[in-house]
Amino acid sequence: MGKVLIIGGTTFDSIIHLDKLPEPVPQTIHYAAFTETVGSTGAGKALNLSKLNVPVTLHSIIGNDEYGSEIRKKLDEGGVDFVYDHDPRGTERHINLMSPQGERISIFVTQSSSELHLNLHRIEQLIKEADLVVLNIIEYTKQLIPMIKKYNKPVWTDLHDYNPGNLYHEDFIEIADYIFVSSDNMPDYKPMMEKWISIGKHLVVCTHGKNGTTALTSDQEWLESSIINEYVYKDGNGAGDSFFSGFLFGFLKGKSTEESLKLGTICAGLCITSKEVAYEELNPHLLDEEYEKYFG
Repeated sequence: MGKVLIIGGTTFDSIIHLDKLPEPVPQTIHYAAFTETVGSTGAGKALNLSKLNVPVTLHSIIGNDEYGSEIRKKLDEGGVDFVYDHDPRGTERHINLMSPQGERISIFVTQSSSELHLNLHRIEQLIKEADLVVLNIIEYTKQLIPMIKKYNKPVWTDLHDYNPGNLYHEDFIEIADYIFVSSDNMPDYKPMMEKWISIGKHLVVCTHGKNGTTALTSDQEWLESSIINEYVYKDGNGAGDSFFSGFLFGFLKGKSTEESLKLGTICAGLCITSKEVAYEELNPHLLDEEYEKYFG
């Protein structure tokens, strides 16, 4: 199985669960369930892929602080090969307010540096050794794009809730061969998917939350996938990264796009039953069992 390098995306998150998201008025909330854990898109993908026995290395930036230590500990426990540089601004931290419907308000308590000193020689070695690169839309990763182009590795990127016309994403779109995106800010998503395929992308996958997923291949084939309603919702954090990871797992195993969409759907479904960014008991055998149960 190919070796995956993930670049960017580790935070330490405080998750607050509310019966409903707060109205914009002064108020006191007397009780809210509260958890703290590693977060962000790089950690989520790396933990999922590691549980699925995919050889994966994650590079990110963390602070030389207690939150960075917690991230290192969590990734080590998850079997992730974690390579990092220290950010003088400290570890990025988020507070996420969550509703039972999966709605989220994310508050960036601290932000990581957009530019900082990196061990570029070490990162270049990681890129050379990788079979594919997952380039996350984290500010510091932009400076690595010329180096990734130099080695001509297949690039996968996750644009999340992309807003058409946002110039920030253009560098990531330009280098990507495989694009994942959410329709949250793009209700008319099909023309954009067609545009990306027309400029040479191999695959575009658009997720719609509870409304499933749409994919467009380079052969102009449209594919749709529905969610699995039997998974009982507990926490939506990490569901998108779990979907991405399940799909990539299928791709690396030589599965079809349709099969890979289903594997991604299972990973996302398992994730929402957990309060972690990767379902605790996830493994390839469980994935096979769930696939047979729902799609066999």
